[in-house]
Amino acid sequence: MPTHSSGVPCQDKGEASGGSFNYHGLMKKKLGFAFACLWMAAPWVLAQPTPPQSTAPAIPSSLMQDKAAQASAPLSALDSNLFYEVLVGEITAQEGEPSIGFSLLLDAARKTGDVQLYQRATEIALQARSGDAALQAALAWKKNVPASRDANRYVLQILIALNRIGDTLQPLKTELKMVPDADRSAAINALPRAYSRASDRKLASSVVEDALTDYLAQPAIGSVAWTTVGRLRLAAGDNVGALDAARRGQAIDARAEGPTVLALELMDPKMPQAEALAQKYLDDQDSSVKALPEIRMIYARILLDAQRYAEATAQLQRVTQDQPDYPQAWLILGSLQLQENQLTLAQASLERYIALAQKAPKNQADTGLAQAYLSLSQLAEKRKDYAAAESWLSKIENSGDLAQAQTRRASILASQGKLEEGRSLIRQLPERTPEEARLKLNAEVGLLREFKQYRQAYDMLAQALVKTPDDTDLLYEQSMLTEKLGLLDEMERLLRRVIQLKPDYHHAYNALGYSLADRNIRLPEARELILKAVQFAPADPFIKDSLGWVEFRLGNKPEAARIFAAAYKARPDAEIAAHYGEVLWSLDQRDRALAIWKEGQLINPDNETLFETLKRFNIKP
Repeated sequence: MPTHSSGVPCQDKGEASGGSFNYHGLMKKKLGFAFACLWMAAPWVLAQPTPPQSTAPAIPSSLMQDKAAQASAPLSALDSNLFYEVLVGEITAQEGEPSIGFSLLLDAARKTGDVQLYQRATEIALQARSGDAALQAALAWKKNVPASRDANRYVLQILIALNRIGDTLQPLKTELKMVPDADRSAAINALPRAYSRASDRKLASSVVEDALTDYLAQPAIGSVAWTTVGRLRLAAGDNVGALDAARRGQAIDARAEGPTVLALELMDPKMPQAEALAQKYLDDQDSSVKALPEIRMIYARILLDAQRYAEATAQLQRVTQDQPDYPQAWLILGSLQLQENQLTLAQASLERYIALAQKAPKNQADTGLAQAYLSLSQLAEKRKDYAAAESWLSKIENSGDLAQAQTRRASILASQGKLEEGRSLIRQLPERTPEEARLKLNAEVGLLREFKQYRQAYDMLAQALVKTPDDTDLLYEQSMLTEKLGLLDEMERLLRRVIQLKPDYHHAYNALGYSLADRNIRLPEARELILKAVQFAPADPFIKDSLGWVEFRLGNKPEAARIFAAAYKARPDAEIAAHYGEVLWSLDQRDRALAIWKEGQLINPDNETLFETLKRFNIKP
């Protein structure tokens, strides 16, 4: 016997007995028609809502019978005429004339009051994508059997599908009253998805909020209700209202996850209150009640996107402490540690991830494992253990990651003085799509840059730009190579071209501003350019580094030191360390400067800026 996902079996009541007629049982035998018995994962979620028209997409059927409504409905006692009407209705519906079948079945339903006939008439209309007819049948069903939750749900869903959002208020209120107490929280939580395709999102937000009025202050469910209100406000473009809803939800239940996730979605430098709400949940937990690791992971990813690496690392470390068997945290933490050149810690984290991932189902672990193997290969290459680097790459089985593996092999060969062999490996990669061609180009240019073959890399980009002269990414990459080649006028020309083509390309503003500041020329202009970059990416530690450098060049040493301190805290980096140390040295804080420079050397002993800085001050490594 088929079962719903809820575990409730689909009922088959068999043949008619006594004086009653069992419609479904007889139709199965006489017509060979197998009715679908599908339980909706969320009764609110419609397959394909459409704009208000006379037709609507089909909705999967059927819902589980409402036993209370079924008990109140009369059993179908069909005479021969009505039986014939039902039979013809089914046959015509199946033979491609759903409108006739619908009319016959709806007529029979009205004459008998049979809820199964009402449901079948409604479903035939839906299958024919006739929203108006389906609504007619569902409304007749609801009128005949007012206590039927199924009828009310059909009405609600069809109205949403027809985009008649204003008409959904009463059926929505009815559904919320009729849903069992144990299921009400899930039903409220599903509302944003149900109304997600409403054309008037402000109206949808208003209707749902009105329907939830009685639940917003309830201790057991108020937090969920406010989260739903907030999500619909967010969908309607009301970020301030969404934040207020998150705050109200958290005030009702400080341990609720919903308001926190909503606050994280609202995180923005212009709305710091959102992050404060999230931090309240993450930081104010009792020792016995830990924050969900999934929420910390969301927060960590947001911090990474904002280039707040130190804070992201702290969140990942907290996840690994609170839940040591949470694999994804170890993978991202290990990648960050590798980026920061903390090789021993990175290896331990990545190997921990591999041990956990190998216990998971294969399809869940493949992508992460490939990334871990690539990272460990890079780590081994940094240690000049090329055999181990190749060994890690040989473990990659996922075909989608083979291009990255091949690129990594090319780097290993180049590290051993076999640059051309490495380039040959990259050139052997497939080039079936423009995306693959671009990946190959980026990989080879990146390899040449890594091994300081700047002219060859520049020439490759120049050839590519002949085909796509307005490609801002390629122009920017070429400008970075001109800087390495000492072609500073050409660098400025290229960067201004990037800005002209894409005025929000903040890296171009930053690079040009820093170039001017580093040469100690046109400093007011340099500062203006960097401040423009700050507007687009206020949390970027490297842009802060540029701003600190131009302030230092302008003679604003204390302000420069403050900016560098924040940048270095957010991202301990060798180049930032070089600049920060120089500012501290100029302020006679020489012990602190030496300490920062030493840290920078530990992070990346090969950094050119740091090397040149130490050489200028006659500081021996």
